[in-house]
Amino acid sequence: MVVGVLVQISNKSVDRIFDYVVPNELLKDIRLGIRVEVPFGRQTLEGFVLEIKDSSNFDKLKSIISIRDLDIVLNSELLELGKKIQQQTLSPLICCYQVMLPKALKAKRGRNIGIKFDTYYKLSSVLLDDYKFNESQKKIIERCKSNGAVLRKELMDISASSLKTLVKKNILVEEVREHYRVLYDYKQEAKRELTSEQSGVVKEVLEGEFYPVYLLYGVTGSGKTEVYMELIDEALKKGKSSIVLVPEISLTPQMVERFQKRFGDKIAALHSALSDGEKYDEWRRIARGEASIVIGARSAIFAPLTNIGIIIIDEEHSDSYKQNDSNPRYNAKDVAILRGKYHNCSVVMGSATPSLEAMARAKKGVYKLLLLPHRVNGRSLPDVLIVDMNDSIKTSKYHFSDTLVNSMREVLDKDEQVILFLNRRGYSSFITCKNCGYTFKCPNCDISLTYHKSSQTLRCHYCGYGTKVYNTCPECKEKSISDLGVGTEKIEEELENIFPDTRVLRMDYDTTSRKGMHEKMITAFKNHEYDILLGTQIVAKGLDFPNVTLVGVINADVGLNIPDFRSSENTFSLLSQVAGRSGRSKKTGRVVIQTFNPDHYAIEYTKKHDYLGFYQQEMMIRKCLKYPPFYYLCYLRISGVNSQYIEKEAQKIKRALERNLLSTIILGPSPCTVFKINKIYRYGIILKYKKEDQLMSVIEKISNHYIGNQQIKLDIDFNPSQIY
Repeated sequence: MVVGVLVQISNKSVDRIFDYVVPNELLKDIRLGIRVEVPFGRQTLEGFVLEIKDSSNFDKLKSIISIRDLDIVLNSELLELGKKIQQQTLSPLICCYQVMLPKALKAKRGRNIGIKFDTYYKLSSVLLDDYKFNESQKKIIERCKSNGAVLRKELMDISASSLKTLVKKNILVEEVREHYRVLYDYKQEAKRELTSEQSGVVKEVLEGEFYPVYLLYGVTGSGKTEVYMELIDEALKKGKSSIVLVPEISLTPQMVERFQKRFGDKIAALHSALSDGEKYDEWRRIARGEASIVIGARSAIFAPLTNIGIIIIDEEHSDSYKQNDSNPRYNAKDVAILRGKYHNCSVVMGSATPSLEAMARAKKGVYKLLLLPHRVNGRSLPDVLIVDMNDSIKTSKYHFSDTLVNSMREVLDKDEQVILFLNRRGYSSFITCKNCGYTFKCPNCDISLTYHKSSQTLRCHYCGYGTKVYNTCPECKEKSISDLGVGTEKIEEELENIFPDTRVLRMDYDTTSRKGMHEKMITAFKNHEYDILLGTQIVAKGLDFPNVTLVGVINADVGLNIPDFRSSENTFSLLSQVAGRSGRSKKTGRVVIQTFNPDHYAIEYTKKHDYLGFYQQEMMIRKCLKYPPFYYLCYLRISGVNSQYIEKEAQKIKRALERNLLSTIILGPSPCTVFKINKIYRYGIILKYKKEDQLMSVIEKISNHYIGNQQIKLDIDFNPSQIY
């Protein structure tokens, strides 16, 4: 027997299947989708079995060394899915399979992550009347009589010597059980009664004409999650499984808690906040059929479920569903649709601010549009007040307007809570010299360093470079260093001055990087251990705190200043989402948005909670500028250490594109928004097209031309969520 193996190397030059002979002693265990260990040149590598055949066109084949897993790692659906992702992204096939798996199952060098086991003891069939026992031995025996199998540690706590004696006499027998690293411990609750609007949506999905994709457009607080759970409940009744995607890790604990209360131990979580061992355990629980509902961020779309009945994508507008920084550059929404087609089930995408592409497809009938126009409790959406900081900044000592300070004081006096939003971490955006204008920049990247006061360091948020803060300018040697711009750390300091007796919780990347901090902070704020939650965009989406009656936006213009065609859409969406955290229960909510651009249409439509008004205006702009959803985009990023060589090659690529793609608009090459990252220079080319039959073949040919060229890297991103 011969097997075709895809080895672990992600280089396109070896992105193909290699044939190996199967030794007789391994024949019985060979199956498609398992991992094997093979000789490859002078190395020993792991790989996936993708073909099984009787013979090969090649002579003198090497033999596989061993089988790494007896269980199938990639089932037939995932094997086919990987090939489709490769076709859509032009990524190496091995990358398309590796992204599906937890670290413990990726084909790789080195030792795998182990399975944890616990040792239990239980009574044997020996007659106890034949023995005399001391007091500690009696306690151990009684514990085992009451509980059956008892964990070794519990019995050791009674008496280690007595336990040893009982085992030696064969009165207790050892039992080893696999131990899962993730534990769920929530009391189940009865399901909530649906509103008439929610019931109508559920009925449309379950009983109406089948649609592959539904877009659920519901205002914040309209109860989209209850709709999701009802649809999943119906899938469970039919013996089918479900996937629920959320955009942010911070949303996962609350979502897991709600689903646990409804569905008990049927759920499993998959997201990057889990340790490698925890991900491995959860993946195996899913593969074994022990969990039928998977909740997680982007990569959870690859959960090894069978017989899927529904796929839910919450906050579908979020750009975190697109993988931008490595191959394959896939979009989880596209993968969800592929899996839905395979299982003949629907994908339900929900949002209070749907992406323009999704709403455009719904308007055309490609997706079925579902509506939840009102909040569940009958409350109106919060009043939004826009504060023009061009005037307020002149009279304020801090980055707070009098309006926001007075609103916060009023809310805090009533023992209610506040969420403050600023989408920029650190203390200040950059440090400069007031005397000569020198600005501290990253030596590896084309960007200024962010000041973190708590650690007294300057840090690059792109490559991770850090250095100490100096009081003296390295250029003019004067002691005239000043920090400019504002981040969450500085706002936290200002809050301590304005409200010295108020408990403030800062939630950003710096404070949540340690394991479990997202969940701890969310729980602490929900339990009112803090009065003010200050954070970046991780506090803007999906979180539900009944006692929050005021949301304040420190600077609404941060996103508007980003040079990206989606900056207005992202700003409107983020402001609308964070505004929706206010007044979600019985108490009336308010929102105060501070901005230097009060007349910008994204700000104005946020004030009116007018998604459809924003949608219409933004669509007119996109149509004029030939951007999505009217045109598709492909972004080519050419990078390398030699700036002149990279620019020259980028021009060559453009000329090749112009010769072969006659219906495509080609912009660039031009330096990327961040021209240099980690000493690598970057140029970008944007392709806009409606229909271009030759596009994939032309780009693939260009990509293949640079295989083996160590001086240049070509990244290809179809329908990018960010251009940077």
